[in-house]
Amino acid sequence: MTGFIEDLARFVPLLGTIAAVIIVLSCLNWILRRRWHGDPDAQFRFQLIMLSLSFVGLLTIIVALPINDAVRGQLLSLIGILLSAAIALSSATFIGNIMAGIMLKVVRNARPGDFITVADLTGRVTEMDLLHTEIQTEFRDLVTVPNLYMVTQPLRVVRASGTIIQAEVSLGYDVPHTRATEILCAAAATAGLKDGFVQVRELGDFSVTYRVAGLLEDVTSLISARSKLRIAMLDVLHAAKIEIVSPNFMNTRVVSDDHRFIPKASTKKAAKVELESELIAFDKAEEAATVEKIRIAIEQTDAELEALDEAAGEVDPAERTALEEKKLRLIEQLKAGEGEIKAKEIAEKSGGDTQS
Repeated sequence: MTGFIEDLARFVPLLGTIAAVIIVLSCLNWILRRRWHGDPDAQFRFQLIMLSLSFVGLLTIIVALPINDAVRGQLLSLIGILLSAAIALSSATFIGNIMAGIMLKVVRNARPGDFITVADLTGRVTEMDLLHTEIQTEFRDLVTVPNLYMVTQPLRVVRASGTIIQAEVSLGYDVPHTRATEILCAAAATAGLKDGFVQVRELGDFSVTYRVAGLLEDVTSLISARSKLRIAMLDVLHAAKIEIVSPNFMNTRVVSDDHRFIPKASTKKAAKVELESELIAFDKAEEAATVEKIRIAIEQTDAELEALDEAAGEVDPAERTALEEKKLRLIEQLKAGEGEIKAKEIAEKSGGDTQS
């Protein structure tokens, strides 16, 4: 009986330690949940803190085990080896994403608000962080792409000064290529494209494939411009009584020689839609582009102030004051823009949590 009591007494410190660890973790869990209630961004911090404290609690329990120092040291060494192995295996990707993020920042080939294509993903950049880049697609979805993927895949960036919009159509051999070129260039001009041109892409068995293209200067309307170009091509070709045929177009019906496969003219005017689709699809990207433009304006103002400081001779105080006031206004606009984006993100996450 005495031996049993002595053995039980050996486990009293261990049981007390386990109870203390559970109580402390439970109290901290309750305090942190109450403090960060309603803040979706605090979830990651909460999980990281609780994971770290749980690991410390595990080490405390191991130290309190009623075993000799040699075995305790072996257990601690085993945990250290497992932790080191986990860090070593995950650090390659982690460090790779950090280096890729630094590379993207240094090269600066893409900025928030730019249209980009990475592999088969197309959209506008909304955020560029150290570990990942967020892209908003034309369907308004947000896609998070690791920076390592961004630098290992072909990255195509639409230039802010303009891009080429193109579409293809197949016409019959009875249409002279000079007339097709004239009409399709008119379609490009109607769609708002500059310096339109036409190329013959393929001579098929039953039709000729033409490509019409032109320069789109306002890249914010990229998605709508592609649709407008195809609509303009339909309108001008039908107005010119030219059939649009597929490469395998065959018609075995008996029709008159002057019959044309053209839809009847409609008296109903189509609703005019300019940038509505872009404004809906790329709302976050547009906000990010606005904030990025403000940052660039602040950098330019700083450069102008430095130029005034380095300029030889007397500096006009009024000019310096105007630049400083301009910088203060831009900083206020930047804070307001970033605050608005942050508020919308919190509202969206809160709404998603409520629905779930």
